Amino acid sequence: MSSSDFRHLALRGDKGNADRLLRAAVAAFASLARPSRRELAQLEDLALPLLTAASVEAKRFAAAALSECMAVPAALVRRLADETIDIAAPLLIRATSLTNVDLIVLIGRHGVPHARAIARRPGLEPTIAALIRALLASAGADENDPAAAGSGQETANDRGAGPAGDSEAERMRRRLRSLMRPAETPAGGSAGEPPPGQWHGFRRLVDAALGTNPLLFQAALAELLGITLGQARRLAQRGAIADLVVAWKALALAEEQAFLLTVALRPGAFDALDKIRAFIDSFRALGAESARQRLPALGQAPRDTQAL
Repeated sequence: MSSSDFRHLALRGDKGNADRLLRAAVAAFASLARPSRRELAQLEDLALPLLTAASVEAKRFAAAALSECMAVPAALVRRLADETIDIAAPLLIRATSLTNVDLIVLIGRHGVPHARAIARRPGLEPTIAALIRALLASAGADENDPAAAGSGQETANDRGAGPAGDSEAERMRRRLRSLMRPAETPAGGSAGEPPPGQWHGFRRLVDAALGTNPLLFQAALAELLGITLGQARRLAQRGAIADLVVAWKALALAEEQAFLLTVALRPGAFDALDKIRAFIDSFRALGAESARQRLPALGQAPRDTQAL
């Protein structure tokens, strides 16, 4: 009987069938010392559709078992890591298949509970560690609120809360979620969603900043700002925080987007809450028109204005 036949039988029956099949498939996979690509694909093909019918307990078992495996199906791990924290925690802490971009997306979607678990990952990227520190610092009283570390239900609650009743941490989480996923409406759509062009430019910069080749980030920065590659290189490598603020403001980024990119370039610059506050204050104080006027001078070397 093929895996699709098993899946059909499980989904046609009660939830117990899906639970038993999911547990059996994951347990069998976890017993393999060195699973082949075919075995990885088979588990993913079988398990992903079962998650919609599986119980919380079965998904919790799957996440815990897969978190102990060296090789895992990446899509299945991402799907389980996107569950509430009581299911996702082992994978957020230990799964090496989750990329830096995956982790940032998860923090943006789920806020403090997922961020706390991700902070426990060994060898966490300094950029992401700084983002988590900023989120927890912004959360303030929420950090000590047991409800904030619960099942992740606040993510759903944030969507229904009105701006007047939101805390600063809740507004930050909501905006992080919106900036870490593509806009689903065209330009001029609902408020709070970045225009498609702005989203793609920001995502391109984030992906390049978190990559291993600095030239990709410098090239993207030069193209988006309309400056030379030499200017972009100097801005990325040696530019002052104030110059980066000008660049992000000229790109019409939101303050959370600007902060994330700045931390990616200067991971050690925000080791205290007052430094984060100063950055946000300077970003809010700078007008977009003023930033555009100052843009041509950014990253200029003395008597060197030629494009490199």
